[in-house]
Amino acid sequence: MMRHGEVHNPEGILYGRLPGFRLSDTGRVQAHKVADTLADHDIAAVFASPLQRAQETATPIAGGHGLEVVTNDELIEADNVFEGLKVSVGDGALSKPRHWPKMRDPFTPSWGEPYIQLAHRMLAAANKARDAARGHEAVCVSHQLPVYTLRRFLEGQRLWHDPRRRQCSLASLTSLIYEDDALVDIIYSEPAGASDPLATGA
Repeated sequence: MMRHGEVHNPEGILYGRLPGFRLSDTGRVQAHKVADTLADHDIAAVFASPLQRAQETATPIAGGHGLEVVTNDELIEADNVFEGLKVSVGDGALSKPRHWPKMRDPFTPSWGEPYIQLAHRMLAAANKARDAARGHEAVCVSHQLPVYTLRRFLEGQRLWHDPRRRQCSLASLTSLIYEDDALVDIIYSEPAGASDPLATGA
């Protein structure tokens, strides 16, 4: 499970599922760094969220193994009612009282796709990738919250959490290790380097 690279987002909005958000120059470098890291891996399938930034991140990985990127809608970004707005501290939508009722429940959460629904669809995507590449490896390019929610679900942690503490850097890998159908390990790595959990590129 890979988070896509950095996104070109000069306005600093929460872009969510909005179309047209491409990788930045840095994001393209990150995607190629991961592709280089995975060059000698036995990758038999590459899946990606339908969003442009995920497709662009997946392309050099798939190309390096003579594969096509397979779009899987289950890997898409989480739905969010603040999509298209600035949500930075101090000057964003969260400082406006009219938006406060949307934040009434941080546990579900009330502002977007329920965590449990997110975890279940990401698990379905993981199972699909495992089945498509049995005996080999598969890469699924998704987004920060979906990848991190799946990890917490599989580790038996509560799904609501502080986003400032997410271990899911830009272009990071959260590898699910299977023996047959049994998950035996989860390994996190940052082949493109670390980034702030709140950095541009959800």
